[in-house]
Amino acid sequence: MKMFQKRDNNTSSALPLTSLNHISILCSSLDKSLQFYQKVLGFFLIKRPASFNFDGAWLFSDYGFGIHLLQAEDPARLPKKTEINPKDNHISFQCESMSMVERKLKEMGISYIQRQVEDGGVYVEQLFFHDPDGLMIEICNCDNLPVIPLLNEDPIKLCRIASIKKQQKQMVQCQAPTVPVLQCQFPNSHS
Repeated sequence: MKMFQKRDNNTSSALPLTSLNHISILCSSLDKSLQFYQKVLGFFLIKRPASFNFDGAWLFSDYGFGIHLLQAEDPARLPKKTEINPKDNHISFQCESMSMVERKLKEMGISYIQRQVEDGGVYVEQLFFHDPDGLMIEICNCDNLPVIPLLNEDPIKLCRIASIKKQQKQMVQCQAPTVPVLQCQFPNSHS
């Protein structure tokens, strides 16, 4: 699988994307999903445009992206998943302490499975579990693995990836202003 596109003369055929904004998840019970994403994964509610004519909720995280929950019109038609399968579609979250995550999952009574990936003596720990509708969630320490391009890549792009990872680690938590708007400040990074 080709992870990076080769650039020709500083132009790229890829879309000029800057970051992940949100993922959207169809749920059978908006209330159950709200509780899960808030209490288990630490997301918080944000204002959703009033012009939507369907049930849903917008959530945001301290680590810079959102989840949009959409109430299914026919919850009985959503696929049922019971087996925890790391090779299934999933979303992955980075954490600082795998042992703390495992302890909290046990305290919350959430079933999970563990996996370990090794590459060149570098180990990545993974925990997999489901949200209320069976969407696979992974918690990992994936930043243990370096990002190594398979082809000659533009060094500017690689520096940008490293800079983004550094900014994510140094991100200042937003404090709730009196006006319901998030205003995050990111440290300047020139490395």
